[in-house]
Order: sequence, then structure tokens, then C-alpha cells
Amino acid sequence: MTPDLMEEGARRASAYAQHAERNRTESGGRAAGFSRPVVPGEVDTAHGRILYLEDVNVSFDGFQAIKGLSLDIAPGELRCIIGPNGAGKTTMMDIITGKTRPDSGTVFFGSTIDLLRYKEADIAQMGIGRKFQKPTVFEMLTVYENLELALKTDKGVKASVFFQPDSEASDRLAQVLHTIHLADSVNQLAGTLSHGQKQWLEIGMLLMQDPKLLLLDEPVAGMTDEETARTAELFLTLKGQHSLMVVEHDMSFIRTISEKVTVLHEGSVLAEGTLDQVQANERVIEVYLGR
Repeated sequence: MTPDLMEEGARRASAYAQHAERNRTESGGRAAGFSRPVVPGEVDTAHGRILYLEDVNVSFDGFQAIKGLSLDIAPGELRCIIGPNGAGKTTMMDIITGKTRPDSGTVFFGSTIDLLRYKEADIAQMGIGRKFQKPTVFEMLTVYENLELALKTDKGVKASVFFQPDSEASDRLAQVLHTIHLADSVNQLAGTLSHGQKQWLEIGMLLMQDPKLLLLDEPVAGMTDEETARTAELFLTLKGQHSLMVVEHDMSFIRTISEKVTVLHEGSVLAEGTLDQVQANERVIEVYLGR
């Protein structure tokens, strides 16, 4: 979830509390930065790639976390990323989303958008959504209100309190609720959801912004077997409509959803292919899977 959306959620909850107490609200809240701005040019994927990294390097206090990293992802692809702790998986996502600037290398969104020229918030607004391992939802708001908050609308306090979605927005909300398996929990407080349901809700909040690329960090960690299976169904549904990069350690989950798997080790690509191919790779067995 983006910092602007977290800030806006806190503002929305506060505004509702003030409205209930005084039955009125004041205007003047600043516009939140979560709504997507007009960005010159669309994401050009005519060359067959939505994400392209080439020879990316980054060091922290003398430690090289990313070393000559090169990979690319096709539009609509679901790419799984695996590797031991410290392999550079999180740092790679930090670079893609603008949280970390590499020392050198190329990072493009489509063929024309140089991500290294943009700030973190701008990149999120361009259509790259990131889901961290721990779910971040607004627990005092309902499932519906969390999704409504993520709509690209006027985020002023007064507009937030009295907002009523039009038919298009209502259809979008209904569609996302169905996609994330929460249509029967629409009026439930987010804080009462299970861990897996909270994960689905945050993914739904990202989907409300219609991202072109989703980065998902260990999405099934802590889930029950049933929640894990339904998350696999969800990701396979999203595949094709969105591009997904999934970082995960659960090999059973990876087997269910993957076509192509990239193995990272010491900040670079160690192996790439189907899960069976990388599991048979001697170097992957040595540094990650074990015998």
C-alpha cells in the first residue's frame, strides 16, 4: 500500500469520527496523491516486455546487494521469483518501485518509461502496485470502504465523507469484490478478517487502481491451506489481465501458479526456467533447495 493511501485512510477514519460526533465536516483537506495523474505517454509494450532490467547494480556500505541483475517480464506474465534470504529479492522490488536508486543499470517500464527518473509515488501512479508481506488495511473501515477508498476520486475530507460511487465505480467495486473472494464480507470490518482475507483485501485495493504490474512479496506466508489454494486461483485469474511478479518460498504454491521461475542468488540471476528445470539445477540445489 502506498504511503499516500495510508495517510488518506487515516484521514478518512478521522473524518468519519468527526462527522458522527458533530454531524458535519469542514472542507480543506489537501488532495491525496493516490489518484493517478496524467502521465505523458502510455506504457508501450509493443516490443513484448512490460518490465526490463539490465545490468543493475546497487551497494550498501560496501556490500553489493544487486550485482549485474538483468531480467524482463512480458505483458500479462506471472513470473515467480525464488532464492535464499539475502538474494536481493526485496532490493530488486525496491529498485523497481523507486524506493532504492541503483548505482548503475537500466530499469524500464515498457519501452519508453525510464523508472530511474521517477519518484516512488510517481511510479505507483503510473501503474506499478506493490504488496508487502504483512497486510496493511484500514481495520476500522469495512471491506467496502477500504476498496472505495482506493478509487481514483477526489480525496478531500468533505468529498470523502459524502462520496457516493456512480454506476461505473459501483460495477468496478462489485467486480473486484468477486475477484478477491470477499463479496460475502462486503460490510465486515477489515479488522475482523482472517490473515488471508486481509491479504486479498489489500490486493483488491491495488486492483481498484487498475495496475499494469503487480509486485507481490510472499503473499501466502501465514495462510491456511485453503486460503493458499484460493490465492493461487486469484493469481491465475489476474494473469493475462495484469503482469505479476511473485516472490515466494512456498514451492507447492509456486508449482501451482508458475510457468517461468527466476532464481536469484547474491544479487543476480542464478537460473531461470520452469520449476522442474530450476529444481534440477545443481547450483540451485546447492545454494537454495538443498539435497
